[in-house]
Amino acid sequence: MYTIGIDLGGTNIAVGIVSENKIIRKLSTPTLANRKPEEIVKDMADLCYKLLDKEGLKLSDIEFCGICTPGIANDEAGRVEYASNLPFSLFPIVEVLKGYIPFEKVYIANDANAAAKGESECGSAAGSKSSVMITLGTGVGGGVIIDKKVYAGFNHAGGELGHTVIVANGRKCSCGRRGCWETYSSATGLILSTKEKMLETKDTLMWKMCDNDIEKVSGKTAFDAAKAGDKAGKEVVDEYIKMLGCGLVNIVNIFQPEVLSIGGGVCNEGDYILEPLKEIVYREQYSAENVPDTKIVIAKLGNDAGIIGAAMLGF
Repeated sequence: MYTIGIDLGGTNIAVGIVSENKIIRKLSTPTLANRKPEEIVKDMADLCYKLLDKEGLKLSDIEFCGICTPGIANDEAGRVEYASNLPFSLFPIVEVLKGYIPFEKVYIANDANAAAKGESECGSAAGSKSSVMITLGTGVGGGVIIDKKVYAGFNHAGGELGHTVIVANGRKCSCGRRGCWETYSSATGLILSTKEKMLETKDTLMWKMCDNDIEKVSGKTAFDAAKAGDKAGKEVVDEYIKMLGCGLVNIVNIFQPEVLSIGGGVCNEGDYILEPLKEIVYREQYSAENVPDTKIVIAKLGNDAGIIGAAMLGF
């Protein structure tokens, strides 16, 4: 059994053929998002044809194709309602794709929801019926799986977990609100917190770690400094984990998923970040002593989560 997953991003289009929960071959090309949407979709179709040719497969060998996209994906109507970094507005992406390559079935989902689907099928949440995945990147992405299906709300815009407020009147968020979880727990938020602490603390090791150039700060700077015994670095890390943990407790209290997966570059810190997060969640969650605990894990699929998740949307 073969399926195709298309990960449509603002920078790149990545397409893969998936079989037995693994990508057997993938290709990518720049999105060039300033083009007409039909041109972008044609590139998606061209990549699919190239993959089929390289694997010696026919179109009839593909059970279905799945697309994950930024923004609001309406699977019922087969269109992208809105995508902030792509020229899509009420765009019938399924119909247009089928005009270039006549797949029998095409499914679409928001990229974070698709990643959550991938983790639930063959990643860190495999075997569970309900799970939530959080991705810590430029923002905080969220995907919710209930009874093994993506939950996106009646209007297909659900799962924006990064835009729940954890600090009233806090940092300004790109969504227009203040104090969103995303502004504190994303990689962007972590870098901002690191820079703020460095400006307060001229003798912190973090200055040396970025060659006295504050623009070289990364999501690793505070963690590396904390591990080296730097007090200011540890304060940044402790505050970051506290804010991240606050949001995770909220998610557990709302959904009580079997598994809560966390992905993104900061998760390369492994148990250094995971263990204190578990301590916060298990201490603060509702009914902690009376119900089974949500399993909190690091996501497994990495950069392939979009392709694999899209290729699982028909299951």
